[in-house]
Amino acid sequence: MKAFAALYAELDATTSSKAKLAAMVSYFRQAPPEDAAWAAYFLAGGKPRQLVPAKLLRLFGAQAAGIEPWLFEESYQAVGDLAETIALLFPDEDAGPQADTGEQGLALWMRERLLPLRGLPPEACLQALHALYALLDTQGRFVCGKLITGSFRVGVSRLLLTRALAEVAGLDPKLVAQRLIGYTDLRAQPDAQAYLALFAPVQAGQAGRGDGMPYPFFLAHALPWPVDQLDSQLGAPSHWQVEWKWDGIRAQLVRRAGQTWIWSRGEELVTDRFPDLLEEAARLPDGTVIDGEIVVCKQGAVQPFAALQKRLGRKTVSPRLRAEAPVAMLAYDLLEWQGEDCRAWPQARRRGQLEAVLRQALPGQADAWPPAAGGDTAALRLSALLHGQDWQALDALRARSRERGVEGMMLKARQAHYGVGRTKDVGVWWKWKIDPYSIDAVLVYAQRGHGRRASLYTDYTFAVWDGPPEAPGRKLVPFAKAYSGLTDAEIRQVDAIIRRTTQERFGPVRSVVPEQVFELGFEGIARSPRHKSGIAVRFPRILRWRQDKPAHEADTLDSLARLLPP
Repeated sequence: MKAFAALYAELDATTSSKAKLAAMVSYFRQAPPEDAAWAAYFLAGGKPRQLVPAKLLRLFGAQAAGIEPWLFEESYQAVGDLAETIALLFPDEDAGPQADTGEQGLALWMRERLLPLRGLPPEACLQALHALYALLDTQGRFVCGKLITGSFRVGVSRLLLTRALAEVAGLDPKLVAQRLIGYTDLRAQPDAQAYLALFAPVQAGQAGRGDGMPYPFFLAHALPWPVDQLDSQLGAPSHWQVEWKWDGIRAQLVRRAGQTWIWSRGEELVTDRFPDLLEEAARLPDGTVIDGEIVVCKQGAVQPFAALQKRLGRKTVSPRLRAEAPVAMLAYDLLEWQGEDCRAWPQARRRGQLEAVLRQALPGQADAWPPAAGGDTAALRLSALLHGQDWQALDALRARSRERGVEGMMLKARQAHYGVGRTKDVGVWWKWKIDPYSIDAVLVYAQRGHGRRASLYTDYTFAVWDGPPEAPGRKLVPFAKAYSGLTDAEIRQVDAIIRRTTQERFGPVRSVVPEQVFELGFEGIARSPRHKSGIAVRFPRILRWRQDKPAHEADTLDSLARLLPP
């Protein structure tokens, strides 16, 4: 545990990717496999099911520090991190003579000390927590708390972890990245065998860590240039494969050994949620892996993302739900063909082979998709390619994205290989998105942030008016929360205004005098009976602070409603 806590401290102390990489390589070369298995699990984003309820942890922190719960809460709000607050307040004199047992390995701590906390009666859990914390120094308590709360974040990307493991193993990072998929699955605990499987020598014909394993997803970068610079930056459109950017969930369909698996980009196995895809996927030949987007489609038209959410939270999909939210997978890349990893093929070759695969296995489904309204409802189709004589023509087509239910365009270099994550060394994909929806809203609530922003009010709730300016007794109705988009200087200014204009306090939340107007941007909008406003927005963020605009001129619910899709 002490060695892992030291690794965390080293990673947390630097922003240098090179230094983080060196620290992980050093740790994994020295750590026993059973400890390294858990370390890789946490660094890859793994989270065990909740070990101790947050309410009980707060009570433990207050009792251990010998202070009233209200004072602990104030301390927590000032620090901004529950694990760090408890570690700072735990009295050093409570450390017993066996404090050096922190030398015991991470695997032992997880197996014998932390995982058994789950399900303990409150009193027994409080006693066990006190005994655990007494064995550790402040840094160890902090890391222990991070593991218990499931908030283990230390600025290490999965790509950086992959590079570290690949360097230790002497393997291609792309192979290690593929083997890491499914490693953080909650259905199995990491162990030495699973960890060592990441380092296994490559055998001829072997595909990944198991028959159903997908490949790491290749991710796109946001296009940074305006349309009038695209010729100089990208060359002619003929050098690029242009597609719509669909508003669904990214997925890989894996067909091997007579079975089909469907994986989301979040490395979640979602096969059971899309039985309609399985019926058509069964006609694909073994050794085929397809990358694409799952969307809901009715009468040949792609539906808003909210329609897809009805299926994402279900383990069992009823015939009624299938009829209400019929899905289609829009295939746009081929990653494996006849059992061969074809990610190193150029983009154009992979696309051509994908068309051939679907044409042979699913006749009639290699045409551009979606079809005209009222067209067929095949569940596995090719995503259409787009063409334009120049970038201006494509930009005019992109401007009509929303009426097609898409977010813009994808640009894929025809000679690009299929990489891992957001890498540029094998080519590049660009996402050429349309401008976001925007609305002017009033700041009504604020809450402190976390981490380095724990002392500042950075999490905001925004509202719009429920009627026009002339409506008597009109009110502000909250509709969105946002915490990104302001500069550090602006955050400090807003924080000072919040403190000066606070009206009421509700625990960590303050209501403020509704005077400040901000322009919010968001990617999608849909009706929602679960929200007081009756409307839900996707990915809200602050575009700018409208210091030039008085609150009474902010937008209304009608303004939001006019943005809703027909």
